[in-house]
Amino acid sequence: MTAIGRKTWAIAEGYIPGQSTGPAPAMTSHEVACFLNAGERDAHIRVTIFFANRDPVGPYTFTVPARRTKHVNFNDLKDPAPIPRDTDYSSLIESDAPVVVQHSRLDSRQAENALLSTIAYPVD
Repeated sequence: MTAIGRKTWAIAEGYIPGQSTGPAPAMTSHEVACFLNAGERDAHIRVTIFFANRDPVGPYTFTVPARRTKHVNFNDLKDPAPIPRDTDYSSLIESDAPVVVQHSRLDSRQAENALLSTIAYPVD
């Protein structure tokens, strides 16, 4: 397999709604970054979260195995600190191997749910 993607990505738009409508966990408002590692070696990922009015938090670290995909729910990131709800933020994603990153959000604050998905911005 050929490695595809980039090593540095940015998601400028981040927001985890603090409320949800519908049964948990399926309808819990959340943000997810989906990673594709099509290469032959594991990708070690570092995520740093930036805010408008305070210092960044991170890195959150994890591995995406070679020739695999991994979905990382930002609601579940706890170490070094949970990402606050109802707060605007941005993400910088750094990898030691090329990956593809897609960002998705489920906003279920109302009964009429909203789902957003986009490819992250490749920096390098």
